[in-house]
Amino acid sequence: MSSTRVFASPLFVGFDQLEQMLERASKSPSDGYPPYNIEQLSTTTLRITLAVAGFTMDDLQITQEDNQLVIRGRQTDDSQGRIFLHRGIAARQFQRAFIMAEGIEVKGAWLDSGLLHIELSRPQPEARVKTIPITRSGGSRVVDAEQRFVQTKAEQA
Repeated sequence: MSSTRVFASPLFVGFDQLEQMLERASKSPSDGYPPYNIEQLSTTTLRITLAVAGFTMDDLQITQEDNQLVIRGRQTDDSQGRIFLHRGIAARQFQRAFIMAEGIEVKGAWLDSGLLHIELSRPQPEARVKTIPITRSGGSRVVDAEQRFVQTKAEQA
């Protein structure tokens, strides 16, 4: 099976990491457990909520591995000495991973009434403008337009 490259055009320079993230996301298991919501609370705040009924804080682990947020749940089997006539609530393990964009920060997590909430912050990027001068020979200089403006103002004063 051949894979279609999303950023195959030569006009996309440096997007190979993004393409690898998309490939990794497409290979992740599509198991629907535990169910989750992703809410946008504001332009800079997101919240992931997972339904983890039966799990305690000690049963859950949240880690950030590079640009992945990984939530793991492992319940201990406390059925020793108990006789079940029907067992519909299983002590089930899970791992759920979310690929996060560059710059997203995990602000905190809390467990409330069987729901695990994870608060994320997406800072607004600063607008940057750079002027790249064209020189006669092979030297390359990148001049920050804002720095040049400040320098010019200082010289005028």
